Amino acid sequence: MRIHWLQHADHEDPGCITPWLAQRDAKVGKTCLPAGDTLPSVDAFDALIVMGGPMNIYEHAEHPWLAPEKRFIRAAIEAQRRVLGICLGSQLIADVLGAPVTRNPHPEIGWFDVRLNTQGQAHPLFADWPQTFEAFHWHGDTFAIPPGAQNLACSDACAHQAFVYGHHVLGLQFHLEVTAADARRWYQVNTPAPETYVQAPDRVLPRLDAFALNNRLMCRLLERFLG
Repeated sequence: MRIHWLQHADHEDPGCITPWLAQRDAKVGKTCLPAGDTLPSVDAFDALIVMGGPMNIYEHAEHPWLAPEKRFIRAAIEAQRRVLGICLGSQLIADVLGAPVTRNPHPEIGWFDVRLNTQGQAHPLFADWPQTFEAFHWHGDTFAIPPGAQNLACSDACAHQAFVYGHHVLGLQFHLEVTAADARRWYQVNTPAPETYVQAPDRVLPRLDAFALNNRLMCRLLERFLG
């Protein structure tokens, strides 16, 4: 298995995905876009993972690497590579597939329930998941569902939490991959003021069992999507 992942911030990495890949002896490559790393050929990998980041997908002047990254993601999708996008990554995929990405009515940061809709419950990736599960979130923007894609899930704060496009593209707005150590690092970089759907670190970081459960769900999803 040849996996390539895209990084947008030093403090955001694949979390629990990294040991899952190591256990399967995957060949893993990385491009850090802000550092100016060169993007590979799409022939160099079987699956692409597009991670999150604090920027917005429309901030091209501040982040000129966004435009070539979007072209790269489009090429990977057209080449039928498996493509998984998480948070910013899902928004970049949605944009590439022709769906608007806009500010969400509320920022959503912390532990909030995600509900699978009828399509989500029936989809093979989520078929035996609970209809409602608690997930870690950290986003201010949201994607519309791309033409031809299936909307799979929502939360109280965000109408679109997951989508699939064909058999090879998956976008997740929430963060199943984040470990407890990752979340501590994120709050060290930025601690948003609490509001309706923004929780303070003392409500988030002690939830070790919740992080562990999210990581198990992420690994189960990887088995189905990449396995």
